[in-house]
Amino acid sequence: MFGKVLVANRSAVAARVLRALDGLGVPSVAVYSDADAAAPYLAVAGEAVRIGEGPARQSYLDQDRVIEAALASGCDAVHPGYGFLAENAGFARRVTAAGMTFIGPAPRFIDAMGHKTRARELARELGLPVAAGSGVLPADREAARAAARDIGYPVMVKPAAGGGGIGMIAARDEDALAAAVEKASSLAARGFGNGEVYLERLLDRPRHIEFQVLGDRHGDIRHLFERDCSVQRRNQKILEEAPAPGPADGVDALAGRVADGLRRLGYDNIGTVEMLMAADGTFTFLEMNTRLQVEHGVTEAITGIDLVAAQIRSAAGEKLSAILPAEIARAGHAIEARICAEDPVRFFPSAGRLDVFRLPADARVETGYAEGGTVTPFYDSLLAKIIAHGPTRADATARLVAALEATEIVGVKTNVPALLRLLRSQAHRDGRLHTGLVPEVLQ
Repeated sequence: MFGKVLVANRSAVAARVLRALDGLGVPSVAVYSDADAAAPYLAVAGEAVRIGEGPARQSYLDQDRVIEAALASGCDAVHPGYGFLAENAGFARRVTAAGMTFIGPAPRFIDAMGHKTRARELARELGLPVAAGSGVLPADREAARAAARDIGYPVMVKPAAGGGGIGMIAARDEDALAAAVEKASSLAARGFGNGEVYLERLLDRPRHIEFQVLGDRHGDIRHLFERDCSVQRRNQKILEEAPAPGPADGVDALAGRVADGLRRLGYDNIGTVEMLMAADGTFTFLEMNTRLQVEHGVTEAITGIDLVAAQIRSAAGEKLSAILPAEIARAGHAIEARICAEDPVRFFPSAGRLDVFRLPADARVETGYAEGGTVTPFYDSLLAKIIAHGPTRADATARLVAALEATEIVGVKTNVPALLRLLRSQAHRDGRLHTGLVPEVLQ
């Protein structure tokens, strides 16, 4: 096991990784920006190191400062959490070159899955279903129009070098295509430093199903079933659950195909393969995230497996046969709500002081904030995650509703009212989930 691990992240995910390290008996180092100097996650770490000013590019995204902090504090490994540098193959290589272990998949897998058009090609080679789409679009507008005609409208213009729903613009006809390509390319350049975009056939009202996998450095890989992440606003997930509600025809078989394909590839740590499911039950590959997911907690709840600790143990060289049970069983149902500091109607970010910040005591809560703290404009809007687990989906939903009703936050606007409306809606209670549910329920 590692001698000391630096956690190259902040807030809830930093606290989550630090807790796993503590459970494994591994000394830890947290990093912080000036904006996070009083953040509660720092108290969980054995040491804390300042790495810069509030803006992420001057702190958490500054690779030099992160690596210097790790080396200066005597770390032999770095855990990137999720976001920031978690899927940066260059950073992973720099960590390795500095003599430390990057707690995540090998850089070649981050490279392979990080560029979405190459990831689509690889998914096809692995035998996974892939939607009609294009390669990276050239600057020639006529070439883009020709590609869209071949695919068939509507199409989605998507960044080739990034994910998470950022920069995705729909074009329902040829008149809208040029503006969609231009806007998506601009957003991609700002968000990922790469303006390349491609086209993919747009599915109306699909479900978003993803498959959790864990590999080791010895050629083994297992799946830990699926999650449903269909409830999204602006292509950003806000409610996630496991298992996926409704008929499971083909889901378990597809999970096995995902694991088999990645085993042939030699994938060696944690990851998630995301799929879209059409109304007729057919699946198409969306993307693969080569990191820990925000919504990992619902999988932990139904399997009883600490995914973060498992990821760390895998990176340290342990075999999956020692990390995971021979048979991974599911128990009950779990649902997670992401509480965000944002307007509950328009979903615009809301910054300010948390004059009151009281979260429920009878549900699993992951947060990086405390009462009296400040929500700054520098980072994402996630305040906390609440995870409810019960014997049935109805029980888990009722427990999550009660937990959200008990939540008190004053000083910033939050999406809690929107989350409650969604959970109480007939469509959600019936399990009729799709990516367009949020505007339908909240309009």
